[in-house]
Amino acid sequence: MLGVAGFPVAHSRSPAIHAAALAELGLDWEYVKVPVPPELFAETVRALPGSGFRGLNVTVPHKEAALALADSRSAVAAAIGAANTLTFGEGGAIAADNTDAPGFLAALDQDVRGVEAVVLGAGGSARAVAWALADAGAARVTVVNRTPERAAALAADLGVEAGTDAGGGDLLVNCTSVGLEPGNPQDALAALGLAGHVPPPVVADLVYGDAPTPVQGWAVAGGSRFVDGREVLVRQGALSLEVWTGRPAPLQAMRAAVG
Repeated sequence: MLGVAGFPVAHSRSPAIHAAALAELGLDWEYVKVPVPPELFAETVRALPGSGFRGLNVTVPHKEAALALADSRSAVAAAIGAANTLTFGEGGAIAADNTDAPGFLAALDQDVRGVEAVVLGAGGSARAVAWALADAGAARVTVVNRTPERAAALAADLGVEAGTDAGGGDLLVNCTSVGLEPGNPQDALAALGLAGHVPPPVVADLVYGDAPTPVQGWAVAGGSRFVDGREVLVRQGALSLEVWTGRPAPLQAMRAAVG
């Protein structure tokens, strides 16, 4: 059994894309949602191997906690300071990895060397994206968060910059949950500090839903190339699946299932 843990997690499309992938691979495994509040996360995850779990994806707000509870960590997860992929071994041992970083770069599908990027947010996904961009050669990575102290702490950890202005640059990535719930798009853009700004040439939004997100609407209206959160989800999920199965992930089947 596999799953995705988060709080909330009802919106996640990971079960759909993994079910399609597992069927394509001929594996009779199940992938389920595991809603768990932060105070129960460590206890719940430690109990999952005894319930037959082989692996777990981790989403908001548990990515840093996932790294902390792991018995072993990949070099990438340790460098980022967050994990989105847990693998359960013998005796319930937990190995942590991070496929958010390479998954994001695969979805972005461009050379980022010399790029000036703005990353919105200071959680686990923002850590992965900021690290990935810096590691891939971006000229400048600036983290902007509504709590400046959190942005400053993340920037210090990863050797990037902290800022207060979401405008400018060549690339903007929304790693916050703003836009996940329906609401007034202008209010969402104001909350992100984007109201009144012209979008940069490339915009990525890790949020996805049934309708275009506020960031997507803003980017497309401004003529930007937009990278959809669904493709980021597929790419990081494919890499997690390969960790668990040791087999190439069927990307086309996963894209078709994401909706």
